[in-house]
Amino acid sequence: MAGGGFGGDTGGLKRAHLYEYKITKYFVFSCVVAAMGGSLFGYDLGVSGGVTSMDDFLKDFFPKIYRRKQAHLHETDYCKYDNQLLTLFTSSLYFAGLISTFGASHVTRKKGRRMSILVGAVSFFLGAILNAAAMNVFMLIVGRILLGSGIGFGNQAVPLYLSEMAPAKIRGAVNQLFQLTTCLGILVANLINYATDKIHPWGWRLSLGLAAVPATLMFIGGLVLPETPNSLVEQGKLEEAKQVLVRVRGTTNVDAEFADLVEASNAARAIKHPFRNLLQRKNRPQLVLGALGIPAFQQLTGMNSILFYAPVMFQTLGFGSGASLYSSAITSGALVIAAIISILLVDKFGRRAFFLEAGIEMFCYMVALAITLALKFGEGKELSKSIGYFLVTIICLFVLAYGRSWGPLGWLVPSELFPLETRSAGQSMVVCVNLLFTALIAQCFLVSLCHLKWGIFILFAGLIFIMSCFIYFLLPETKQVPIEEVYLLWHNHWLWKKYVENDGRGGFDMGKPPA
Repeated sequence: MAGGGFGGDTGGLKRAHLYEYKITKYFVFSCVVAAMGGSLFGYDLGVSGGVTSMDDFLKDFFPKIYRRKQAHLHETDYCKYDNQLLTLFTSSLYFAGLISTFGASHVTRKKGRRMSILVGAVSFFLGAILNAAAMNVFMLIVGRILLGSGIGFGNQAVPLYLSEMAPAKIRGAVNQLFQLTTCLGILVANLINYATDKIHPWGWRLSLGLAAVPATLMFIGGLVLPETPNSLVEQGKLEEAKQVLVRVRGTTNVDAEFADLVEASNAARAIKHPFRNLLQRKNRPQLVLGALGIPAFQQLTGMNSILFYAPVMFQTLGFGSGASLYSSAITSGALVIAAIISILLVDKFGRRAFFLEAGIEMFCYMVALAITLALKFGEGKELSKSIGYFLVTIICLFVLAYGRSWGPLGWLVPSELFPLETRSAGQSMVVCVNLLFTALIAQCFLVSLCHLKWGIFILFAGLIFIMSCFIYFLLPETKQVPIEEVYLLWHNHWLWKKYVENDGRGGFDMGKPPA
């Protein structure tokens, strides 16, 4: 394999063969409650695009866009929604999340993953209430900033929480509960938008205000969640950490795993400046892959532009308001199906296989979308029903490919790569880079669609080709490798071993475990 590293065999790892676990009710409850953090992110992804396509919302806050939309009601027009203030309504949330993630890193490391989840829930709740009561654009933007801060804290803590609570052999499936709840949040938001679009003139307020529901559930759940054993060890609470580990693993034979946690924590405690440590040569693989490459490329697939603006984009393609919301609900349903497929199969086939196979599909779908729009789409034209159905089908297939690969794995793989000493800082970088590119895509997509027209999808196809090569050559397989022993993969990779061979932790040849 070009990427090098381990396959499914973890027998060469230090103490991994001594790890024991059972699936307990306590473990399932903890993971399901924590994973609800994804519903906050998902609900906002789904609701914002639908609200910005509602006539009542546009009349109240963006009357110029409303008039332009009415002038091209049933016609295609690439520039129908090109307005930077409107896109700022969407992107301001992600810029706020980007900034808040640095505070979230400190809270996550010093106070624990659970505290970050609680802070995120409170901030998101306040933002939802303010948005629902908004009387002007300023109130909308402030509400979005509070929502973004909540997402910054939630996205920082939840993937870490799930990865640290999960046994190595099922870590992929457990971590992807975050993606599943994100997808369910998107689907629910689109269905709510479809219903509230018929409630005049305040239906959009209901769509935005209902974001308080997942925030409330997340807060209540967060009050009863246990802290992760990794975090408790990091805070010096060794007895409590071992008790939690016994409960989540369903066995008292946890000495080997606990010894690895303590060893990793001792190394972490020696690190006074985790962000500076992340920049060291020995951590180059985690920096390039986990902190920068994968979270940036996740957004550059073009998927989030579809999620943000699915209703807007379908209206741009000539669908009516109700039809566009219905079509976006179909695509978000496809996203849920894809997440379930990934949960069931990612620990069997591995991360690389999902990345690469879906990359080929996504490249082909983007090219097909661009060619169709180049030939059949233009200003002042009405789109035929057959072409409209074809475009919806292509977008659904693209969503299915993304939803089982870059969507969930863009969060799973980075959360697996960082050692404990840089894990909180690394996850902050992941969230920061992810939200930076999310915000840039949100802010730039509609203006790019206006100026590049169908060429925007050729651009996304080219980026998908580049990111697939990035995965093929640089990412080793991490399935079923214990999270505290992932660092051993770098010592057997054709490129990364040049950076980590003197890191003091040592590696070993494939199939030759250390004595």
